[in-house]
Amino acid sequence: MIRYVIKRLLIMIPTLLAVGIIMFTLMNFVPGDPAQLALGSGVHTAAEIEAKREALGLNRPFIVRLGEYISNIFLRFDFGKSLVDGTDIKWELMKRFPHTAKIAVFSILLTIIIGLPLGIYTAVHANSVGDRISLIVTLLFDCMPSFWTALLLVLLFSLKLKWLPSSGAKSLEYFILPTIANSLGGLAGFTRQVRASMLEVVSSDYVTTARSKGLPEKDVIYGHALPNALIPILTVIGMRFGSMLGGATIIEVVFSIPGIGQYLVNSINNRDYNACTGCIIFIAFAFAIIMLLTDLLYAYADPRIKAQYVASGKKVKKNG
Repeated sequence: MIRYVIKRLLIMIPTLLAVGIIMFTLMNFVPGDPAQLALGSGVHTAAEIEAKREALGLNRPFIVRLGEYISNIFLRFDFGKSLVDGTDIKWELMKRFPHTAKIAVFSILLTIIIGLPLGIYTAVHANSVGDRISLIVTLLFDCMPSFWTALLLVLLFSLKLKWLPSSGAKSLEYFILPTIANSLGGLAGFTRQVRASMLEVVSSDYVTTARSKGLPEKDVIYGHALPNALIPILTVIGMRFGSMLGGATIIEVVFSIPGIGQYLVNSINNRDYNACTGCIIFIAFAFAIIMLLTDLLYAYADPRIKAQYVASGKKVKKNG
């Protein structure tokens, strides 16, 4: 397993490097002069702008600036300074990340708590009235844009009923509406994936054999069928978690939550190229870690995968 973890970590390196190179290159061709943005609003002479460009190192060749930027991020974890206010981007990201992580964690938990039993129920009772109603409702939620759902929730629960706050991040109460808005679309897709995975195994021979032995239906479903359907379900959970982490951008803007998403949108509006690049790379790194943890869960969900890597490790030692 250690070899597998190391291998996955090594695969992450070129992926993150590619993200960093692409983002830095794209930001380099975006209209606007970073030096003039760094000087702030007002009229500035050509000499002042040129001096600022020299101070920021913008006069150096592109490949030199790219190499320095990549080495600063991946060797020193230094994302540079904001062009707008000069703050350290790394500490700004670390300060805002807990708010974004809360939304993503609460959203995926809500998705699993509701979607897993609902998907199992619809698979066991396929083509029933409940299954068809669930299909219609999940399709409806899947088609609803998250920002539109968020605005509807604010209108109903904040402005009309006055039950929940509409903006801020002072306590857990402020994350209820953002969590619901961020998870509804993912919940719909996750429920359908669980249903599809369970349908593949509920008619399998070993499930039929378990039923023929007189085992309770609950033991058949949760003890035999579900463990064998977990691999695709875990994949969807990892992908949904990563997408919820990045998809919280619009949610944070709607609910005025000071997370990475809001920081990214503000950076785009202010043309703060350094902050934009830093946000994207940071989110890509978090997504890569999530997918690594998902891969590790495969070994615990399916003993055959764990045995494969253990056997591979023993074979290497034997040959050595």
